[in-house]
Amino acid sequence: MSEPILGEPTLRDRAAGIVDAAWFQNTVIVLIVLNAVSLGLETYDGLFRAWEPWFRAAETAFVGLFAAELLLKGYARGARFFRDPWNWFDMLVVGIALVPATGGFSVLRLLRILRILRLVSVVPQMRHIVSALFRAVPGMGTVIGLLLITVYTSAVLAEKLFSRTAPEYFGDLGTSLFTLFMVMTTENWPDVADAVMAEHPAAWVFFVGYMVVTAFVILNLVIGVVVTALEQEVNAERWREDQELELEQHQDVVARLDALTEQVALLRAQVAGEAQQKPSARRPGEGPSSGAFGSS
Repeated sequence: MSEPILGEPTLRDRAAGIVDAAWFQNTVIVLIVLNAVSLGLETYDGLFRAWEPWFRAAETAFVGLFAAELLLKGYARGARFFRDPWNWFDMLVVGIALVPATGGFSVLRLLRILRILRLVSVVPQMRHIVSALFRAVPGMGTVIGLLLITVYTSAVLAEKLFSRTAPEYFGDLGTSLFTLFMVMTTENWPDVADAVMAEHPAAWVFFVGYMVVTAFVILNLVIGVVVTALEQEVNAERWREDQELELEQHQDVVARLDALTEQVALLRAQVAGEAQQKPSARRPGEGPSSGAFGSS
């Protein structure tokens, strides 16, 4: 029985080469975009009724192709496939389409639109942004907590000051919270301010101070935390790439040193062999001249 040739790529290596190829990633992106277009066209009732068999066939084809993609990735990656959270996300999104569209599970079929979100897991740049957002959650939690405290305190204060003047905006705590959230987004805040300042001319101090603290300070802190996390994610990715490059260079240098060591060993063996094949040194009194005198 013939043994496998040393260094010949295995079937899993070939599958990994296909999965890592640029054309494979681009094909998956095109399929996701086409699936998104198909799901969007299904929202038109007249078009869906006229082409319903084609839409259902396209849905089956997309699900089959996505399932085959995940199976190929799972075979190529092996156990490492389940260590990546994005792969779990892909399996969940694709697996929803396999749920029977009957009974109480029919609602889950509506979630098949989430397959469009697979673009996030397929495109590396989008993955970096989402990873940066998750990295920024601890820092954003502190800033958002400060924002909530500021909004809640301002809402209680505004309800005490302006509830009688503008009950439609500050009649109770819930209404006041919603109004101040709208003011924080700078949406229609002049209408709110005018309704209050008609009887409280000095109310501009409250609104200006609130907007400066919330819209221009705290929200910018949130943006700063996100930008910092994104920068850290990009730097971490570059560091991983640098480490991989250094590892490849180190392995190349080690391989060259090993080859050089083997060549030096071969040269030593050749020199030792040639030294053994040379005739031994002549003894004193022996040589061609002594032979000539003897014959005479």
